[in-house]
Amino acid sequence: MNRRTLTGVALLAVPLLLAVAGPTLVGEPAARARPFDATGPLGTDFVGRAVTDQLLLGGRSVVAVAAAATALAYLLGVPIGLLAALTRRRRLDELLMRPLDLLLAVPSLLLLILLAAAAPGGPGTLVVIVAVVALPEIARITRAAALPLAHGTAMEAMRLYRETWWRRAVGHVARGSRRILLADAGVRFIGALYLVATASFLGIGVAPDAADWAVMVDRNRSGILLQPWAVVVPAALLVALSVGVNLVTDQLLAGRRTEATR
Repeated sequence: MNRRTLTGVALLAVPLLLAVAGPTLVGEPAARARPFDATGPLGTDFVGRAVTDQLLLGGRSVVAVAAAATALAYLLGVPIGLLAALTRRRRLDELLMRPLDLLLAVPSLLLLILLAAAAPGGPGTLVVIVAVVALPEIARITRAAALPLAHGTAMEAMRLYRETWWRRAVGHVARGSRRILLADAGVRFIGALYLVATASFLGIGVAPDAADWAVMVDRNRSGILLQPWAVVVPAALLVALSVGVNLVTDQLLAGRRTEATR
């Protein structure tokens, strides 16, 4: 492993470990102290709870919702993009892609607010909303990556040899597009993380006093001069998660590129 890879793994490991194992490390809830007090290792938050406990509890919701939303968006967007690229019927291509273009025309934050206002609250709803926001771009990137493969000379040769549709679509087009989709996945996860954090700032999908890193940043910013750790540490964890995902994804792509040239 080179230094860049080690840095990415380290940045990614800290927030992920806190998100996964943090809730199991929290003991019995302590009595609340004064808001923005220096009591404890990292002081207290805006309602007097220990910042350390909130950090251990607050990562699971952010990471789980962002990861689930990204996975759902790819499960829906990749097949749509592949089907639009593979079809020879322009009408089907238009039918698949034009509704997604309409979603792209609406700013993501506005779409997030509109969908949240029309849907019941809860983490599951937030997963679906973030996935819907990310879906159009994933479908378009998949289609753009798949089009040269779906209508190239290799595909024509496979048709002449009467290869099955599954072998042509998945074995050739989908496999040929995977590097681009992998590169996009890191950016897309960060976008989902941003939308989840934004939703938390707006109180969508989570309670205003929930143990959540994004909520911590928003609710404790009024006391940042009194108790900076309540804002700085959760913000740093979110940044580390975003940068770590990008660095690890870049190194995975670099490794595959090296293997392909051998």
